Amino acid sequence: MLKNLLTSLFAVFLCCLIPAQTYEIQYTSSYNGKVLTDQSPTIVWVNEKENVILSQKIKDQKSDYPFEITKIEKPSQTVISYAFLKPGDIISASDPESVKKQTFEFTQETKKILGYTCKKAITKVNSNTIEIWYTADVKLNGGPSVLGQNLGLVLEVERNKNSLITASSIKKIQKTGIENILKGNINATDQLGYKDLLWKSRFTTLPVFENETINFSDESKSNEKIKKFANGTIILKKIKFPAISEGENIFVELKQQSNGDAYDRTGTVFFIPQDKSQSFFDGLEKGVKTLPAYDNGNGKQYYGVVSTENYTPAVEMMRFFTAFGIQKFNHIQLKGKDWQTVSPYRQDITELKPSLSEKELWVGAFIGNYDKGGHKVSLEITIHKSDQTIYKNNTVIPLFNTLNIAEMAGQDYSTMFDQEKGLSVEFILKKDLNNAQLRYITTGHGGWENGDEFVPKTNSIFLDGKMTFSFIPWRTDCGSYRLYNPASGNFPDGLSSSDLSRSNWCPGTVTNPNFIPLGNLKAGKHTIQVKIPQGPTEGTSFSSWNVSGILLGSE
Repeated sequence: MLKNLLTSLFAVFLCCLIPAQTYEIQYTSSYNGKVLTDQSPTIVWVNEKENVILSQKIKDQKSDYPFEITKIEKPSQTVISYAFLKPGDIISASDPESVKKQTFEFTQETKKILGYTCKKAITKVNSNTIEIWYTADVKLNGGPSVLGQNLGLVLEVERNKNSLITASSIKKIQKTGIENILKGNINATDQLGYKDLLWKSRFTTLPVFENETINFSDESKSNEKIKKFANGTIILKKIKFPAISEGENIFVELKQQSNGDAYDRTGTVFFIPQDKSQSFFDGLEKGVKTLPAYDNGNGKQYYGVVSTENYTPAVEMMRFFTAFGIQKFNHIQLKGKDWQTVSPYRQDITELKPSLSEKELWVGAFIGNYDKGGHKVSLEITIHKSDQTIYKNNTVIPLFNTLNIAEMAGQDYSTMFDQEKGLSVEFILKKDLNNAQLRYITTGHGGWENGDEFVPKTNSIFLDGKMTFSFIPWRTDCGSYRLYNPASGNFPDGLSSSDLSRSNWCPGTVTNPNFIPLGNLKAGKHTIQVKIPQGPTEGTSFSSWNVSGILLGSE
């Protein structure tokens, strides 16, 4: 009897020493019946203690950063996510509930996968129908995602009848080697923080301004990081751009709130080229009247608005318009109106890549206002890897920018369209320019009733004396942004000021550029001319047009 007891105890001891059997399952992905050969196969390690989900590239330690590994601990079914943000920077988050909360509709359908009999279960995730094929033949639970971890060994997952991940091989292994991947310091965080850090690690962020004031005050002063001009209505910071390769997208994003100013104001995000002997930055430091003057014959001088042989105007990255008093005036209550607290302005500026990549530039923001409180803004530029190749231009040539960024430093409103000449700029191409486009931004301003802000006006673009494009820039969707405009005036007709249609802008929105095709341009001298039938001055009320133009193409 003693001998039998010792034998039993020895067997238990051996059982504890022998590691649990681990299976390695490889899965291939397909879409609409076509195998995704460019996608690394999914690898799943399954045993009694845990399941690990990764890819073949991660297993071989050849994956690009960032990447993720998912582990499901048993028997608690706790999901632990690991994100490898960059070498030596690993974060993790734990989720003990999601597997337990999964619900399924079980069917009687069966089929064979790799010789194993599988049953089908169905679930829904965010309106997606997911069909899961699992087997009980292996006596272990696991799968290529967190879905179905309690069902059995999942060998196939189909989403919406078109996206499929299927087990292509299954084998027993002695050792996974996970300890060679999950090593070093791992910083635990909550699930929301984990997702945010992982998301942000997928692109490059260039912070420019953080909660910075744009106002009108003698007290607005520059510091070692941020320069302020025109009594604080212009803020600038020098930014070093990394090398930006083809296939990367660039976005600019500004967030704005009122800090005292209740009105809708013209705003712009811009950078200052310094490729010629004189720049817009020189005008800010020495006075706008030191910049080249444009004369259209109406008796006024418009400084710094057109390109010359020795001067390049400020390049407009994004034009935006502040809402009526967002955040600061949210105390104004109207029944059924829950005001937004911030105006977000975000725009794709990938077409400007050739003028940004590996450059150190002054990046600035301007909001025209005469308020001591003014506005609060935050600005960042992000660079994203992408397979999109919408913008293939390798050349960016700034031609004109009539938006009076230095308004509070004496730069006049753009009223040059009151003459037949309008705005005209000559430029010389050193090389042929193929697939040329004019990146054209236009907005009309001024007055009530007969002012061009509220009257549709045709914009005509002439290339070398021949009209090449004509359109009426007009926005009729301004009422969509009422909840961004707590201080907007309300009229007896039931409308508010922010509802009214305008010449290509609305309070609280971005004005998109027009990309005007110009064809292939030969090397040599050319002329771009803009004509707009600007309305006449009525008393103290006058109309003006802010237009900017950048020539794009490939040399």
